[in-house]
Amino acid sequence: MLTPALDALRLFLHVLAASVWVGGQIVMLGMVPAARKISPDAPRTLARAFARLSWPAYGLLVVTGVWNIFAESSVPHSTAWNVVLGVKLAVVALAGVSALLHTRSTSKVGLAIWGSIAGVTSVAALFMGILLAGSWS
Repeated sequence: MLTPALDALRLFLHVLAASVWVGGQIVMLGMVPAARKISPDAPRTLARAFARLSWPAYGLLVVTGVWNIFAESSVPHSTAWNVVLGVKLAVVALAGVSALLHTRSTSKVGLAIWGSIAGVTSVAALFMGILLAGSWS
């Protein structure tokens, strides 16, 4: 009788981590213009504080994502579901790499490009996760 509780825990942790990773990026997007008005260094300070929460959340997303795949491995899925899963895995990897490149960027253009890619791919991964959780498998 532990399986339903573990399934709930697995999904809860995955959704919680996605809320921090994706939602935090959206919040940061809205806060940066206001932070710039306070101080030119304020966005950097906020970004460092966000990184202390977001990178562990990304790690938890990866761990619970792998757990999700193993939990679903005994269930037969359609070809479309498997394609979405493959694309999602690539998009999640791109989100992590682009977020890392954003944090390491030293130019405004680099920050903008890599931050945009990280945000768009993170939202896309979230959407694909909803597709995968749907009943069309």
